[in-house]
Amino acid sequence: MLVWSGRFKTAEQIPEFVSFEMIDAARNRVRVKACYVMMALTILACLAMAVSGKQAAGRNENLTTWNMEKKARWREEAQKEKEAASALAEKAQ
Repeated sequence: MLVWSGRFKTAEQIPEFVSFEMIDAARNRVRVKACYVMMALTILACLAMAVSGKQAAGRNENLTTWNMEKKARWREEAQKEKEAASALAEKAQ
């Protein structure tokens, strides 16, 4: 953490005993750097989702039609399973 924060160039330069204040300052600096990275990734993800949404809108895709198609597939599968179960029941008799 002391190297990541920039306090020391290499691990060999770190003294054997380090004060709590130095460790706390290094931890805070690393925490701030991690927050900056997460903010940048969040902004990039938001931009990617906006571009993806605009492309989907250009293809006339939306959640309503996607959900309706998915539910229709589920109904068809359920109907096929029901027919297969009734065919097995008739064979067993």
